[in-house]
Order: sequence, then structure tokens, then C-alpha cells
Amino acid sequence: MKTSFISSLAVQNAMRMTVQKGQMEIQTLQKEIVTGRYADIGEALGASAGRSVALNQEVYRLETIRGANSIVTQRLSASQLALTSMADQAQSMLEAFIAVSGADDTSRLNVANQQLTNAVDSFTSAINTSSNGEYIFGGVNTDTKPLADYQSAGSAAKATFDGAFLGYFGFTQNDPAAAGITTAQMSDFLTNTLEPLYTGTAWNTDWSTASDNNITSRISRTELVESNTNSNTEGVRKFALAAVIGLELLGSPISSEVRSLVNSEAIKHAGEAVTKIDNVRSSLGVAESRVKKANTALEAQVRIFELHIGDLEGVDAYEASTRMNSLLAQVETSYQLTARLQQLSLMNFL
Repeated sequence: MKTSFISSLAVQNAMRMTVQKGQMEIQTLQKEIVTGRYADIGEALGASAGRSVALNQEVYRLETIRGANSIVTQRLSASQLALTSMADQAQSMLEAFIAVSGADDTSRLNVANQQLTNAVDSFTSAINTSSNGEYIFGGVNTDTKPLADYQSAGSAAKATFDGAFLGYFGFTQNDPAAAGITTAQMSDFLTNTLEPLYTGTAWNTDWSTASDNNITSRISRTELVESNTNSNTEGVRKFALAAVIGLELLGSPISSEVRSLVNSEAIKHAGEAVTKIDNVRSSLGVAESRVKKANTALEAQVRIFELHIGDLEGVDAYEASTRMNSLLAQVETSYQLTARLQQLSLMNFL
């Protein structure tokens, strides 16, 4: 029989390698126990790792859409609040016109004028609302105030009205000569001179800097919605037209018959403003509902993908814990053996 000699240094080195390997595996198992998934997906899944990557990318994409939907929801909510205020101001203006129907009393007309002034101020403030640094009624032009203030100094819309009235009648709206205006003349002025200023290109010159195109947001893999509106909608134009008619003409020195005609036209446009603004509110309400349903669907899709990912990447936490405890015991034994080996010396046997 042949006897081989093994040095204590070789045995110590072997033990040290065993300990290092065990410690690395323990770290891997600890990570798997905490995360519930393989520490090295490529090594664990092999050819199926590509499927895992694809599923995780899909989850990331869906979560990105859900995150963007929170901004869409906030924008729509802010738009609805502003539209509610705008509709209230349009209704207030309509009631002010109705209250002075057939009236020539100066005090009543002054009260109506004050109501109109307040309504226009509040309407302008509401439509120039911003959310997250964006003007929500600017369409895709979110960086500038969408609607000019008619009652501010240097108002282009005010200058345009004054010029249109003077050009048509030959005198200003507050000139005593306005008493000689006939109903036919006023009707023609309102219909063929003033109204086109609010339906044509002059609107974008004097009043609005908004775009007709609204922000389009993707709320799911297949759905797109318009997530805001703009100040070029018919309801806003009708409000502005009714307000200008009331502010500029109701208190002017015109005859009772002409004032009745003016008030009737103002009531018509104010009523249309209320209706058209409510239509926009309904449209955005539908968009809000679609976003809510899309979020519910996205949440369900994410859960399904995560279940598939769990089936691929998931580890048995109980098995991993048992394996780690076994390794800890082995490492502890290796520590003890290494300590014993380090104590071996020929001096002890001499």
C-alpha cells in the first residue's frame, strides 16, 4: 500500500475555497428570498430569458401609460372645474340680460352692466387657468394665455369694436346721435358686421392665441383621447359676442326699440354660450370616463403579465431558505475545521 502526504496548507486552502463559494451562494439565496425571483435570470432561465425580458418591457410600457394617465386625469379635472365656472358666468350673464328685457331705467341698466363686468372678469380668469405650468384652454399652445382680457387697457378686441361701430354708423356708440339708429340698421350691424368678427379670423387676432388642435393623449395601447379643449370653441365665441353686445350697447343712448333688439340678440348668444359650453363639458366628461376605464384595464393587464413573470422568474422561498440554512451550517463547519487545521503544528508532536 502506498501512502501519500498532504500538507496542512493544501487542506486550509481547500477549506477557504469552500467557505468563499458557500458565502457567495448564501448572498445569492438571500437576494432571491428577499426579491422572490432568481438572482441571475439568464443563468436560471436560459433560452426562456428572452420571454422574461419581453414581459418585463411590456409591464414597464403599461406602467408608463398609467403614469401618464394621472397627468391626463389632472388636466381633465382642472378643465372641468374651469368649464363649470365658465358655464356659471354664462348663465349669470344670461340672467342679467333677461332681467333688463324691455327696460330703459338707467339704474337697472347699470346693475346689469356691473353683472356683465363681473361675469366677463370671472370667465376670463377661468379660461386662463393653468395646470402643471400649462394653460389648459390653449389646445396644443399651452405656453401662452389663451384668451385676452376685453376690459384691460389697450384691448385689441375693444379697439376693433369701436372701429367697426364708428365705421358703420359714423359716430361712436356713446354719441347722442345713436338715438337715431333704426332697428334695421342695428340688426344689420350686429349680424353682418359684428358677428363675423367672432366667427372669422379676427377672433384669433383680437381674442385668442389658442390652437384649434387639442392635446391628444394615449390612454391605453389602442386608445387616444383629446385631454383638453381650447378658447376657440363656439361656446367661448358666443359668450364673448354676447358680453360685448351687452357692455357696449345696452347702456348707449339708443331708442327703446333698438335696445330691445340688442337685448334680444344678447340673450340669444348668451343662451347659445351656455349650451355650447355644456357640450364641451360633456365631451370632456366622456374622456374622463374613458381614462378611468383604461386605467382599470391597464391594471388588470399588468397583473396578468406579473403573474406570467412570477411563473418564469419566481423562486420557492421555502426551498431557498432551507438551502441557505444548510449552507450556513456548512460554512460554520468549515470555519471550525479551518480553525482546527490552523492549530496543527509539528511542534506539538516533538
